[in-house]
Amino acid sequence: MGGIPDEAVLVVPREALMGTPGWRGVLNQGTEPYLAVIEREGRFAPRAAMESDPRFKQVIPYLVLRDRGRYFLMRRTRAGADARLHEQFSIGVGGHLNPGDADLAGGLAREWTEELDAGFVPEFRLLGLLNDDETEVGRVHVGVVFLAEADGRPVVVRETEKLEGRFVPPIELLAVHDRMETWSQLVFDFVSGLSAGMRGGAPGAGNEVPHRF
Repeated sequence: MGGIPDEAVLVVPREALMGTPGWRGVLNQGTEPYLAVIEREGRFAPRAAMESDPRFKQVIPYLVLRDRGRYFLMRRTRAGADARLHEQFSIGVGGHLNPGDADLAGGLAREWTEELDAGFVPEFRLLGLLNDDETEVGRVHVGVVFLAEADGRPVVVRETEKLEGRFVPPIELLAVHDRMETWSQLVFDFVSGLSAGMRGGAPGAGNEVPHRF
């Protein structure tokens, strides 16, 4: 999720999207009203200012890539732009949305080609919305989670000075679970069945907490 100080990124007012506190984990049912809020209320703002303004959520398309039961696991090196994520493991490919992106799908397709070297573009399947207000990074971001399948096709990271990446079985993810960035922990727990998803209520509805299944 690197960028330059004056980069413009898509944000949505927290008050319009969720209550305080928001949910924690993957909201995978009733997502349509939340996506409609992002489309209606979203606007571009300087990333440098938004990184420390919890009144807004920066919208991040977040892709989990699988290959026949294995997951694409990345480790962020110390060369990455965000020092808060150095040396952490991630299963999420994605980044901020910029003015040149037509929509979430367009931004995700751009991130796919920028971050990964693959001879194909997969089908991106929406899983849900991801939120975690318990970390400094999470408080100012909301994820829109997608899942894609490599189906045996090779994939490598492009920015090898910032990332390392390879497909690994779930047991290897469990071995580094405590060193994953929080978003990846929450998403892996959801896709692997270790935790349940949640059903959304009304966007911006006070202190409402979505129901777990």
